[in-house]
Amino acid sequence: MSDTTEVPEDECLAVWCAGDDWCAVTCAMDVIGKKWHPVIIHRLLRCDELRFNELSDEVDGITNKMLSQSLDDLEEKELVDRTIVSEKPVAVEYSLTERGRSLERVIDSLEQWGKTHLQPPESEVESA
Repeated sequence: MSDTTEVPEDECLAVWCAGDDWCAVTCAMDVIGKKWHPVIIHRLLRCDELRFNELSDEVDGITNKMLSQSLDDLEEKELVDRTIVSEKPVAVEYSLTERGRSLERVIDSLEQWGKTHLQPPESEVESA
């Protein structure tokens, strides 16, 4: 079904799975699996560059504190670039790195899966 190449323990991002054959999946989820990360990546894929307030408007429901923490985490994981556009007033733009852009097929697949399976499974509907 898939390539089962093991990730060397010293290269695995999710230390708790190092060496297991499912390590690549858990490492990927460690990078993009936080609640807001896929949404932020999705918006940056669609808009290229966004300032903080623009991104906040695009990601409805996220607090500024959570957006800031998420952007810091995505920047640390080298998925997002932070560029200071002007000093006074301070203006910052966020965009995806090449590594971040490489998630486009993953995010598109998640979007398609979500559109296809927006309804709960029939078993949940019948038991309600």
